Amino acid sequence: MSPDRYLAELSACVDQLRVLAGQPEEKLAHSVPACPGWTLDGLFGHLGSIERWAAEIVLGGKFVEEPPAPSVGGAEWFLKGSNSFLDTMARVDPEKECWTFGPSQKAGFWLRRQAHEHSIHLVDACSASVLEAPAFSEDFMLDGIGEVLEMFTPRQLRLGRMPQPEAAVTFNVPGSGSWAVGTGPIAASISAPLRSMYLGLWGRSDLVDTALIEGDASLALRVLQGPITP
Repeated sequence: MSPDRYLAELSACVDQLRVLAGQPEEKLAHSVPACPGWTLDGLFGHLGSIERWAAEIVLGGKFVEEPPAPSVGGAEWFLKGSNSFLDTMARVDPEKECWTFGPSQKAGFWLRRQAHEHSIHLVDACSASVLEAPAFSEDFMLDGIGEVLEMFTPRQLRLGRMPQPEAAVTFNVPGSGSWAVGTGPIAASISAPLRSMYLGLWGRSDLVDTALIEGDASLALRVLQGPITP
């Protein structure tokens, strides 16, 4: 996907998140189902910190520590910083040399990462607000699946955060794409519709119960338990 598309997706998510951040305090106290221990206000605090962190990295090109979110007033923290964050991301030169935690050391990494960071947390915010989750375009969800299985999961394996599978497991979106985790012969496959796969890789839908698993089911389940994302 192009940098302009990432920016457009990111901007659309931020706009919707701003609306949800402006809800009454009793709504902001709701729990976030996919993030145990977080309230909706805490989710917005996390986003406010992530945005400030990513913006500072993009501006300086070097690693910096993520600023802590306030213990209360996370939604206000997010709202205060969101305009500046989007302005910074809109000025990003995607080819600029920049620290990242992925294989690409270009600033464009952060446009992709923040677009998907915000889309998944928009799903969280809608869930906590008892609202229908938003729709995302097919190419954007495919890109997000690629980000997980081509960048995050190999990183989890490299850092020893998940065990190396003894054989390869494929993740399939019928008619759209296939990705392999692990090396060697393919011993199992996990197939799911596009939206289920996109959300499921981040634990926002249950692939264990909804995906079609073929081959070595125990291996497939171990891979799904990962953790395949941080």
